[in-house]
Amino acid sequence: MQNAQAQQENELPRITYVDFRGGAQTVEVPVGYSVMEGAIRNNIPGIVAECGGACACATCHVYVDEKWLDRMEPMGDVEGAMLEFAPQVTPASRLSCQIRVTESLDGLVVQTPENQG
Repeated sequence: MQNAQAQQENELPRITYVDFRGGAQTVEVPVGYSVMEGAIRNNIPGIVAECGGACACATCHVYVDEKWLDRMEPMGDVEGAMLEFAPQVTPASRLSCQIRVTESLDGLVVQTPENQG
């Protein structure tokens, strides 16, 4: 029983990144990282992150799967303002640099747009 508990404690939240063509990659992302950092560290295509996560460019735009939207922290004013520069914004749009990975986001699914801003 202790081995199963230790294994469970070592598991990281899993985030699935779906590209605009429908290809999906699921990776483990440490708690406290942003969804953008998880993408960059795992070479996920479609997230450019020109500003490195400073919420200053909108090139890490993603669409959050509908069933996860109510589990997200609310969007801040700066993030909302930066999304004005992103193409093809929808109600599910978020900047992945502003989504902090928590244990409760294990299984999160985000989709990248065809083009980043």
